[in-house]
Amino acid sequence: MHGLMMDTQLLVSMILRHAERHHPHREIVSVTADNPLHRYTYADCCRRTRQLANALDKLGLQEGDRVATLAWNDYRHLELYYGVGGAGYVCHTINPRLFPEQIIFIINHAEDKWIFTDPMFVPLLEKIAGHTPGVEGYVVMTNDENMPETTLKNAVSYESLIGAESDEYEWPELDERAAVALCYTSGTTGDPKGVLYSHRSTILHAYAGVAPDVINLSNRDCVLPVVPLFHVNAWGVPYSALMVGAKLVFPGPKMGDGETLYGLLESEEVTLALGVPTVWLALLQYAAKAGKRLNKLQRTIIGGAAVPESMIREFQDVHDVIVHQGWGMTEMSPLGTLNSPKAGMQSLTDDESVAIAVKAGRGIFGCELRIVDDDSNELPWDGVAYGALQVRGPWVCSDYFKLEGTGGSHMEDGWFDTGDVATIDPSGYLAITDRTKDVIKSGGEWISSIEIENTAIGHPAVAEAAVIGVAHPKWTERPLLIVIRAEGQDPSKEEILAWFDGKIAKWWLPDDVVFVDELPHTATGKIKKVELRKQFADYKLPA
Repeated sequence: MHGLMMDTQLLVSMILRHAERHHPHREIVSVTADNPLHRYTYADCCRRTRQLANALDKLGLQEGDRVATLAWNDYRHLELYYGVGGAGYVCHTINPRLFPEQIIFIINHAEDKWIFTDPMFVPLLEKIAGHTPGVEGYVVMTNDENMPETTLKNAVSYESLIGAESDEYEWPELDERAAVALCYTSGTTGDPKGVLYSHRSTILHAYAGVAPDVINLSNRDCVLPVVPLFHVNAWGVPYSALMVGAKLVFPGPKMGDGETLYGLLESEEVTLALGVPTVWLALLQYAAKAGKRLNKLQRTIIGGAAVPESMIREFQDVHDVIVHQGWGMTEMSPLGTLNSPKAGMQSLTDDESVAIAVKAGRGIFGCELRIVDDDSNELPWDGVAYGALQVRGPWVCSDYFKLEGTGGSHMEDGWFDTGDVATIDPSGYLAITDRTKDVIKSGGEWISSIEIENTAIGHPAVAEAAVIGVAHPKWTERPLLIVIRAEGQDPSKEEILAWFDGKIAKWWLPDDVVFVDELPHTATGKIKKVELRKQFADYKLPA
């Protein structure tokens, strides 16, 4: 027997209609290349998105065709999120920080028909245009006045494309399982792989994100997504924010500039900001040097890499900002866990609270978690057992785009293998200890490179740190700590090693410390440990 309820399809166009009806006067503020502080309302956004949808239809696109973006966080990019997906096409966000060869591969693999780009990426696209013959035309996200001269075929400005179009548009009633967005992994060990999100998965993910124990987003919030719109749908914020009617502030190309971020946080009275640790490091360094305090920001959600305890304490102790760490993946839309306190934790000491805050968080309804051993036996949630972390749920990918059935999906018995090694404590808090390919096994026991790195970064003379395993004649592998000194600092190896005393297990102590000027990073800011292992392949530890 079926229930007698309406079978309404879950589509992103529903969010747009709801936002316009219930929150028409809510603001969206953007830093753009052609306007230092663009400001308009939800009503303006919805009207222009309908114009965009009409323009897209006239380009001759077919349902399911991919339309790419190469752009920063601003209002035009947001319009593309809804206009492309809502009209029945697939919004393919491309990370402009990838190597040109990777961008070429992604464009061709996705079979992108049109590319929408910020003006600053026009030279890049001109250089690779000869290698992407399937692209039919380019739209530069500016107006005619600021339109650069270009050799790109069929190039037109965004404002010219939509300007003459009607703002009346009937959003199609699509199947909620239809694809809405496409995002490729960074491809650190091979070609990037495409994750194809559906309308249904996107709506369910947005619902989950606004929950009090997750992003805790409401109409009363002003949100600054520093996490890029080209990186896993900006963690779902473009959908969640419009769903509840939160004010949006986009930093455009200034997302890495501490001074600009501080100015936006203060002037727009931002209550919630989201980004990766490197972004907040720039903000905190600017505030410290300028002798300024964050007066409006209430909380920040940090993901993409483990958050050092020192960063959590600086946000909380200096700026009275609550830090919530989260964990997820491109393959998970990306939310998997979010660190928020549970009932009964109000009486914890400051040190006890921080000990929980440094963990990746606890599970979100809709995303199941488990850890397993090498034989796929499920391990206990005791905070001690280490295992391969696996997930499943309605916003977790079942396979990669164009790789269906090839065995490359990391699926096992309906569970997706994340490639992370983790523990889960009795309260359900997840702690990522390593990537499977990065784990250090010394004498048959696992050592968490992430915990060593986070402890090292807490030293005032350390700007950045990485840990890899190097060969050892007795223990098979031992940890090597690779450090970038902080500006104006010159710590010795002995000083760095002494810092670990009482902070990590003694047998985890790195066998050596090497100082370098830079570390290799992926396009999303993660340290490329595969490159470090190549660089130090012949390294001999001190006797």
